[in-house]
Amino acid sequence: MQNMETSDYYNMILDHVSARITLTDDEKQRFCDALTIRHLLPRQYLLQRGDICRHEIFLCKGLLRSFYIDDRGDEHTLHFALEDWWITDLQSFIRQEPATRNIVAMEPVTVLQIDKQAREALLKDIPALERFWRILNENACAAQDERILNNIALTGAERYMQLLKKYPSIDQRMPLKHIASYLGITPVFLSQIRKGNLKKLK
Repeated sequence: MQNMETSDYYNMILDHVSARITLTDDEKQRFCDALTIRHLLPRQYLLQRGDICRHEIFLCKGLLRSFYIDDRGDEHTLHFALEDWWITDLQSFIRQEPATRNIVAMEPVTVLQIDKQAREALLKDIPALERFWRILNENACAAQDERILNNIALTGAERYMQLLKKYPSIDQRMPLKHIASYLGITPVFLSQIRKGNLKKLK
């Protein structure tokens, strides 16, 4: 994946879209024409708090982390995005108001992005894409509801194990302090959970 050509990235997002809706060849071309490609280095910001979020982002390669900084300066991981995922600050993007979060690259990253004006034109002219973004938003809302319920019903250890079951490589790709923040537990507690799991495997 490291040597992917630009055309491969566009094919990747078309495969992603085609798994959910059907587009004609002309519609696929128009969709791709509305996208721009962007590369980021590790620790480079895709979005900084206070800026206007201008794009919705499809991640082709790498890992992105969305986080909020509270008044004490503590970071709270809100979301992360792996390959074949979308990420944005939706409130800032839709309302074109200052972002409340930061989005930063954890690895070398390649994304395809679409701005609000281009997306609105596509939604108006290609009804299937209206359905596509509705599916995305419904899935995102369902995932957010599941996360809220899990934070209430599951222990920190259970939430960690569920995360690893869904995303087996995440603890190899993201520092444990960020995983702990995402799970709503302390890094010390997460370390204890991991040590306990290692003992069970011995």
